[in-house]
Amino acid sequence: MPPLRYACEALGDRDGLKTRRIGPAQTDRWTEPRFFEWELSGQAWSDEHPHAEYVYVLAGQLLVESGGVTVECAPGDLVHVPAGERGTYSAPVHARMLSIYGPHP
Repeated sequence: MPPLRYACEALGDRDGLKTRRIGPAQTDRWTEPRFFEWELSGQAWSDEHPHAEYVYVLAGQLLVESGGVTVECAPGDLVHVPAGERGTYSAPVHARMLSIYGPHP
């Protein structure tokens, strides 16, 4: 099977966050992981998913809180937020990260 090439879709600002989706269009149910590039500047974002989320920090400093535990992440760090858990992501100054979602249950 040949490799698949996915296009990057610039989503622009989403509730004040810079983001773009990397991969196929979003659907209610999917079997492949989804990739998103995010940027936070002096702000926080919180969400909860029915699937696992992995966040790889590309630049800056990112604080991630889930299940009552907060970890401080630097470039090159990978953090996991389990399926069904709320994750809060905050960048005191600036952070750019790659989020990997899924697959969806």
